[in-house]
Amino acid sequence: MVIILAILTIFTIIVIVQAIYTTYLMIYTWDDETKFQEQRPPNEFAAPKFSFTTLLPAKNEEGVISQTIQNFANLNYPKELVEALVICEKSDSGTIQEAEEKIKSLKDKGISNITLIIFADKPVNKPHALNLGLANAKGEVITIFDAEDQFHPDIFNVINTIMTNEGVRVVQAGVQLMDFGSHWYSVHNVLEYFFWFKSRLYYHAKQGFTTLGGNTIFFRKDVLEDIGGWDENILTEDADVGVRISLSGYKVRVIYGDEYATREETPPTLGQFIHQRTRWSQGFIQILKKENWEKLSTWPQRITAFYIFSFPIFQAILLSYLPFSAYMALLIKVPTALAILFNVPVYLLAAQFLFNVIGLYEFASIYGFSLHFPFVFQALVTYFPYQWLLAFSALRAVFREGSRQKGWEKTKHVGVSRQYAKFSAGNKNE
Repeated sequence: MVIILAILTIFTIIVIVQAIYTTYLMIYTWDDETKFQEQRPPNEFAAPKFSFTTLLPAKNEEGVISQTIQNFANLNYPKELVEALVICEKSDSGTIQEAEEKIKSLKDKGISNITLIIFADKPVNKPHALNLGLANAKGEVITIFDAEDQFHPDIFNVINTIMTNEGVRVVQAGVQLMDFGSHWYSVHNVLEYFFWFKSRLYYHAKQGFTTLGGNTIFFRKDVLEDIGGWDENILTEDADVGVRISLSGYKVRVIYGDEYATREETPPTLGQFIHQRTRWSQGFIQILKKENWEKLSTWPQRITAFYIFSFPIFQAILLSYLPFSAYMALLIKVPTALAILFNVPVYLLAAQFLFNVIGLYEFASIYGFSLHFPFVFQALVTYFPYQWLLAFSALRAVFREGSRQKGWEKTKHVGVSRQYAKFSAGNKNE
């Protein structure tokens, strides 16, 4: 029993430190107007200078790809300075057909800067598609959007202005899930994105190391060529690119404006959500094992990298820790100080939930949604189950990595985010 108590005490302290650190990252930019303003997009746009290539990797996206291509056609940026490459695997006949029909209809209207790339080689995954796109890209700046994305018509003007005025070569802009009421887990997923892109990414960028997001990230083409493109064996290719960009000494500029955040949707089913989170967690474990993060130049960077990439393992352990700690604190006679200590992680999770409620009301205010108490109460009831869902996904990732299962579990998109808040109209070619 003494050994068990010692182990549990050490792990409880680790959980407490992690929870405090996570809470700090959630509100890093929220209590400091200077930080908040530093990541704001420009109010005025510079004259168009850079040319852009948009990579649109798509697999089984026949339900959403046509509208996303149209979103690209609606961009408020000179057509001669932009191109889109839609990248599909040859067996994906549904997506290919929809993309071909949309590209043809736009070409009939004089818009000819969208190309469909079909590949037959392996692996069939997103990083392979991105590397094919990079090899065919003509633009000076490469960006990525997912097949269901709603991106702001002026996002290229924003990035062109920042790259022109500041000389930065990598810019990460905001991404926001929108369908907060579509499933019981959606509200928590939405708020994760809200705090991650609004606060945490800015903190990591200030440290000189960030994992980057999977889309709405803009690279000067020579940066990607310098680091060798995307690693096709990593399930979180975006995080891996973030490590290699940091190792190469490139500064990442993080910007966030609610009005310019790319709109996305939560996974449409619980199984899809688990698959997505499993893939992310497994990818982090793969990067942890890759060990190149150990070559980051400063200790704070290395500690942050270790914290991020080892977190799935930590979450997997957490799945069994919380009920066990509650059992020890409530039903087993232990010193009063230890009983209080064992319950601190629960109190900290409750504090994080309160911050989430504040964030939820701010999210609703920004995007014009109405919130009612029953929904907030539902979010309270489902908050701990959501943490267990994340922990289960992490445990599944540990099992998959340990059993050498490397397959890409694709997340299905149905376009539900397009039913929510929309951007103000840009140039229309419909």
